Amino acid sequence: MDFAQELKIFLWAMTPIGELRVAIPMGLTVYKLSPAVVYFFAVLGNLFSTLLILTFLGAFSRWTSRNIYFFNRFFTWLFSQTRKNHYDKVNKYGLYLLPFFVAVPLPITGGWTASLIAFVFGMPFKKAFPLIGLGILAAGLIVSFLTRTGIIIEKNFGWQVLIGIMLISGVVYWLYKRNKNNLKNL
Repeated sequence: MDFAQELKIFLWAMTPIGELRVAIPMGLTVYKLSPAVVYFFAVLGNLFSTLLILTFLGAFSRWTSRNIYFFNRFFTWLFSQTRKNHYDKVNKYGLYLLPFFVAVPLPITGGWTASLIAFVFGMPFKKAFPLIGLGILAAGLIVSFLTRTGIIIEKNFGWQVLIGIMLISGVVYWLYKRNKNNLKNL
């Protein structure tokens, strides 16, 4: 049995840009694999990258900070700036914000970013990994549902209607964000 397509889904899910938002649609539309297989390999790939980040990023940052001046300056700056700008939010919501942060399939949210947040704020692995994993499981279900819905719309109404729905959704989201920001400034 050839697992080349499943391996590609696994690897796409490991990437910081792709994660589940690329791996699942690719598996369902390009490779035409079953939703269960796509979900399994995409979630597994995303969990694996999270595990690697949470396990090795601390050791990597300590070693590079000791041995390479640039990294010492970079990690010192990163930790101080991030903690200064976001400590109140993280302190208020703590670890329990991570699954929701991961589950919402938007740009810059996902397992990679949540793992970096956990690393920067010194969240313990035993607590951070299960919570991020829960978010990955939920994100996989959401992305699978949205992809399958898109496939059904395209199949029954054509790709033009699908693109129209996506554009309208994007404009509505943009208007919502713009009005929300305008209301904050009042």
